[in-house]
Amino acid sequence: MALKKLPVLAVDLGGTKILAALIHNGKILNKYYVPANGSEGPQAVINRIFESIDRVLAQACLSLSRIRGISIAAAGAIDAKNGIITLSPSLPGWRNIPLVKMVREKYPVDIFIIHDANASALGEHSYGAGRGTRDMIFLTVSTGIGGGIIINNKQYDGAAGAAGEIGHMTIDINGPKCNCGSNGCLEAMASGTAMAAAAKSRLLSGEKSRLMEMVNGSIEAVTAKEIGAAAAEGDRLSIEVINRTAIYLGVGLANLVNIFNPEMLVIGGGVSNLGELLLAPARKVVLERAFAFPAQMCKIVRAELGDDSGVVGAAVWVVNQRFLPYV
Repeated sequence: MALKKLPVLAVDLGGTKILAALIHNGKILNKYYVPANGSEGPQAVINRIFESIDRVLAQACLSLSRIRGISIAAAGAIDAKNGIITLSPSLPGWRNIPLVKMVREKYPVDIFIIHDANASALGEHSYGAGRGTRDMIFLTVSTGIGGGIIINNKQYDGAAGAAGEIGHMTIDINGPKCNCGSNGCLEAMASGTAMAAAAKSRLLSGEKSRLMEMVNGSIEAVTAKEIGAAAAEGDRLSIEVINRTAIYLGVGLANLVNIFNPEMLVIGGGVSNLGELLLAPARKVVLERAFAFPAQMCKIVRAELGDDSGVVGAAVWVVNQRFLPYV
């Protein structure tokens, strides 16, 4: 069989889990999850990557000669040219890890690496909510906020390969400290972490909320998931926290509309599970703050591929590198 007709083995390396999948033409043939357990250090995580690759190959009864390559979507700062994860805040001890070299030593096939948010953007553009668009921006809104930019049907990397750090645009120069060291970043204002922090602050000040029952009185256990559930039951505090988060998100989206004039903004990540509770007020802010015509023509939608967007996009990345156009 010609190499271009073979499936790709894609791995999504996150802070909490590793997902490996065998993918052909955007379809997941089989997949395997394993906890990352990043606190055990880089080598333990890498061993789990190997475990997940071995398990997917075994499930499919495939040898390495029957795949076109292995593609890894990873969070953090990546030197894609040299296959090195220079820093991954979500994985303790991951500094200057030559991941591509380490994987290739065990699996002698072509190995590719891509930033996880860029991979998700490619996945949604090719097979998810962004199908048929030419210019699209993807945001993952979860513990943090990341992004990927598609311009004229191609991933936009920027001069240094660092484009797409959407979570670190400044929303309020006097805002809360962000993990990147700056103040008032979109991530510090509109991520799931920021949402939970806002709710916890109000609970600690003595405000009443259904949230306290949901977390059995443990304020530290409050997450965006509980806030969404409480809001769905009409909890005032939770609804207000989501609305405030949506305003900050909307400001960030308005900036993207004015700068890029995209056809579509696709919102993924765990916080996107809030659906219209989050997106409806965010769209309103975009219409109020962005230039009218670009704002009106831009669709703001929820991602379709869920947790699979990263592995699907990582597979697209392999094919785009070697067999343009993708078919």
